[in-house]
Amino acid sequence: MHDLDGVIKFGVAGNMAGHLEQAGEASDFVAVEAAENAPKGLFPWHVPGAPGVLGADPVSADTLCIPAGEERVQQEPELALLCDLEWNDSRIVAVKPVAFAAYNDASIRKPAPKISFKKNWGPQSKGVGNLVAVDGLVVGGLLDRYRLASFVQRDGEWHAYGADTPLVGYAYFHQTLLDWMVDRFNAQEDHGPLEDLPGWLAFAGQPSQALVGIGATAYTDFGASHMLRAGDESVVVVYDSDQFEPAALQEWVKTRTVAPNGMSVLRQTVVEAT
Repeated sequence: MHDLDGVIKFGVAGNMAGHLEQAGEASDFVAVEAAENAPKGLFPWHVPGAPGVLGADPVSADTLCIPAGEERVQQEPELALLCDLEWNDSRIVAVKPVAFAAYNDASIRKPAPKISFKKNWGPQSKGVGNLVAVDGLVVGGLLDRYRLASFVQRDGEWHAYGADTPLVGYAYFHQTLLDWMVDRFNAQEDHGPLEDLPGWLAFAGQPSQALVGIGATAYTDFGASHMLRAGDESVVVVYDSDQFEPAALQEWVKTRTVAPNGMSVLRQTVVEAT
């Protein structure tokens, strides 16, 4: 596993049709201008050295710790891209994915002035699966045949949580997404739920890499109506559709066996902080 402790981390808001509405967050972005079908913006969820919880690395590969008494934490299944950032003086000129992983952008569903306030509440509040090398994000490339799915086991029963979705189903993908990220990293200002990204990148010392969750899928009926609770097992999978059909994948998830090469799996036990 790549050491992600010192890597700055961001998320993309609104990159999958229907997710913001199901999450009850569409109203947060009413004042944010964006092109039709475009994501709403990027938000930080871990900036090494930052004050407060944003400076705490929240990533765990096996445990998701929800705050004591909190009943509004929801799994957010996403594809995460580990990207090299290419700089020219004080501007990013290219974002180049070098690896991908299954990612749980777990979120507290409550009003907050900034997206980041709902995302990082300390250690073990996020999850990243095993990283798999990838050479870019081009049309016709490796990830075009991959899919994203998620599940929760509760009281001995397995439930599909996020809709099983092809990665090409993201609103922005391939070079369109990477060019949009370059623009947002260089130009996004503090506005509404979004934050000043050039400022955070300067604070982080013009980092050479970033981990970016590129957006959560829509939810199944179960996922939309059930928040996470202690005792659940949360699973997010990025898988090759040449290896598994969706129905066969759910049966495989139940086995807890080692993932085939080229597949990223995140399994987390949900616990409550004491």
